[in-house]
Amino acid sequence: MPNEKIETLDITQILARLPLFVELAAEQISHIATHTREKRLQKGEMLFQKGDMPRGFYLVVFGQMKLAFPSSQGNEKVINILGPHQSFGEAAMFMDRPYPVFAEALADTLLLHIARHAMIDLLEQDTTFARRMLAGLSMRLHALVQDVESYSLRSTTQRVIGFLLQHGKEEAQGGKHDEIEEITIALPTSKQVIASRLSLTPETLSRIFHDLANSGLITVQGKQITIHNLQRLRLFEP
Repeated sequence: MPNEKIETLDITQILARLPLFVELAAEQISHIATHTREKRLQKGEMLFQKGDMPRGFYLVVFGQMKLAFPSSQGNEKVINILGPHQSFGEAAMFMDRPYPVFAEALADTLLLHIARHAMIDLLEQDTTFARRMLAGLSMRLHALVQDVESYSLRSTTQRVIGFLLQHGKEEAQGGKHDEIEEITIALPTSKQVIASRLSLTPETLSRIFHDLANSGLITVQGKQITIHNLQRLRLFEP
C-alpha cells in the first residue's frame, strides 16, 4: 500500500486537522483519539456490506471509498465517491440501523474508525459540536436532494458536463475559472464507477465524451480529460 512507510500515525493530529473537529478543545480531541482505530484497505477490498450494523463512523485519511447499492442483477448504483478528509456512516451510526449500502475501497486506503460511544459522549457535552454535526448531515441531505433533482430534470449530457465542471473548478482553485482557456483533469476513478454515480450506462458516458470531443469542447486521453474552455463547456446546449 502507498504510505506504508508511515508506521505509527499521530491520530490526535489527524483528527485535529479535520473540518469536523477543528474547533474542539485538546482534551476533546484526545478523548476521541482514544476511541479511534486505524483501518487499512487494499484496492477492491470491502469495508462493510449492506445490512451490517455500524459501531461508529469512518474518516478517510488517504485513498478513495465507494458507497453503493447492490442489485440482484449483479450491477450496482454508486451513491458517493469519497476521498481524503471526508467522512461517512454517521447517519446509520446515530440511528443504530444497518448500513443501507456497501463500502468498497477504490484505491489503497487508510481510514480512521471512531467509536459510536465516543461521539455520543461528545454530543452530550458540547452543544456547539452537536450543531456542527447536524449541519454536516443536513448538507449531505441537501446534496442527495440535488442529486435526485439532477437525475430527474437534467439531460444525460448536462449531468456529464456538470461533473466535468465541478472537477475543473476544483482543479482551477484560486483562479478566475471562466477566463481559463484550457485545463486538464484526471478522472477520480473508472468510467464505469463515474457512469453509475451519474445514473448512466458506461456506453452512454462514452458516447457523451465522444460527442463533446467532436464539438471541440474536450479531449479525452484515458483518464485525462482536457477541457478547452470552461465557459464554452458550461454554455453548451446538446
